[in-house]
Parts: sequence; structure tokens; C-alpha cells
Amino acid sequence: MLTRATILYKEQLMTTKAEYVGIDVSKKNLDVACWTNQEYRRFGNDPKGIMDLIEWMKGLPIELIVMEATGGLELPLVAELAYAKLPVAIVNPKRIRDFARSIGQLAKTDKLDARVIAHFGAATHPEARKLPTEEEERFTAFITRRRQIIEMLTAERNRLHSARFAMQERIETHIAWLEKELHDLDDEITQFIHQSPLWKEKDKLLRSVPGVGPVTSATILAMLPELGTINRQKIAALVGVAPVNKDSGKRQKKRRVFGGRASVRSVLYMAALSASKFNPHIKAFYTHLLQKGKEKKVALTACMRKLLVMLNAILRHNQVFALQSPS
Repeated sequence: MLTRATILYKEQLMTTKAEYVGIDVSKKNLDVACWTNQEYRRFGNDPKGIMDLIEWMKGLPIELIVMEATGGLELPLVAELAYAKLPVAIVNPKRIRDFARSIGQLAKTDKLDARVIAHFGAATHPEARKLPTEEEERFTAFITRRRQIIEMLTAERNRLHSARFAMQERIETHIAWLEKELHDLDDEITQFIHQSPLWKEKDKLLRSVPGVGPVTSATILAMLPELGTINRQKIAALVGVAPVNKDSGKRQKKRRVFGGRASVRSVLYMAALSASKFNPHIKAFYTHLLQKGKEKKVALTACMRKLLVMLNAILRHNQVFALQSPS
């Protein structure tokens, strides 16, 4: 028979045990599940709801908070968690889906998703994200807004071709406003980089590589702070340019790239396209792959990875690109 002292001791262990928290983020709600004590709460995905969530978490022995990358819906929450100095891991949604299938969790609700995310955190211990400084958050906001303006410009230009005459003038006016906004934002981004000695030096190093222009450099600096701090395999996987095997039994499928940071991958694609013409190392590599019979798309993806590895090495060793013919 357990004594009262033993019962109290076990209860104390339970209350002090490290807690893994999973958060399922949607447009309206934050569904929160704890893995250790199995508690579940729902908060609004708005300033008040986020503050209530953080206040509630203060009473928990948080080991790690895990959530999926949702394309931006999670960013306000992540910023406040970082300000509260709480450890956060942002995970590729595919990893969560694969984990759910592996444990036989096929049903899907917001509450179940939050529990699966918490279980994933407790089972795999994903690495906590480095907490961004206020300056880094502002820089990221600049780049995110630039991408949004580009998307709006593309949409409006497409609409202009099919618009009736009565609407064309309005669309053209909006396009002109967006173009001015983009120009002003680019000036702000340039000024922002030049005000920071660290970013100014990193920008100089990145842009020493033929094919890397101001947009690519700024996007990578803001969206890929890990560049230069981890090895080539990890940086390629992080961006989503590392080929992954999909073999099963005797079936051997083509290796594919997926996941990762889409915003970095999109600018890296344009940079690789330029580098395949003007960067002697990338050009020689691209030509070699084509001569071996590789498809242009496959060869260009390989160039993206090679360019990324090159940029990673340049920042790691703090050395400008040596413009010389490849051996």
C-alpha cells in the first residue's frame, strides 16, 4: 500500500516532468495539446488569444512547443513565443503526416492534430528554432511583404489581359501603385541591409557569386539565417533541394525534392538559371549534366543545390567567391 508521502512524491514528479506542447494553427483558432499531462485547450488566433495562451503556458514545465509551418499563419504566434523566451520548433507538415500514419492515427480533427504534433515532439525531439531578434523579425517582414506584392502584381497583370475595357484603367492604376510600392520597398530593404555592418558584409559575400543579385541575397539573409552555420547536407535538406529516394521493394522511382523553404527555393531557382550562364563553375556543372543525358529541369535543380552549398561555404569561411575557371 502506497503511503501518503509516496503518492505526493509521484504527483510532484508528474507535475515537474518536461512538457511537450503541440499547437495546430488555423486561421481562427489555436488548438493546443500537452503530451505529458494530456491537457487540451483552444485559444483564438488573435492578439488576445495568443496572450491568453502564453499566460496559460507560464504554469507548465515547457520542454518544447511544436507546430507545423502553415505558410505564415503561425508567424504572429511564433513572434510572441520568442518574445516570451519559450522554445519553439517549426516542423514540415509532411513529417507530421508521416508520423501520424506510422502510429496509425488516420482520423483528423483539430484536437487530434494538436495531440499528434505534441506526440511527435515528445518522440522525435526536433531542434528548437533559434529565437529571432527584433531586427531579424523586421527584416523577415520586409521580404515577406515584397513576395506578397510580387504575387499581387502577377495576379493583376494576368487580369488585365482578360478584363473588360471599363476595368482596364482601374487595374492599370493598381499595377502602377504596386510597382511604386515595390520600388520603395526595395529601397528600404537596401537601406536596412547597409545599416547593419554584419548584414552588409554577408550581402557583399553572397553577391560576389555570379548569378546572385540583391533580391536573392536579401531573401536568403532574411529567410535562411542558418546559412553558413550548418553542413551542406543539412542546408540542402532545410531548403528542400536534397533529392529523396522513394524506393520500395523492387520498385525504384525517380528521386525527388520537396518540402523545405519555398521562398528561398524560388529565388535560388532564378539565381541558378542566371548562374548556369554566367558562373563558370555552375555553367560547367550544368553543361556536364546535360551531356550525360539529364533533363534540363533535373540539371537545374542540381545547380540550385550546388549554388546553395557554394553560398553556405562562402559564409562559413567568410571569403568572397574566387572567379576562376573550374578545373
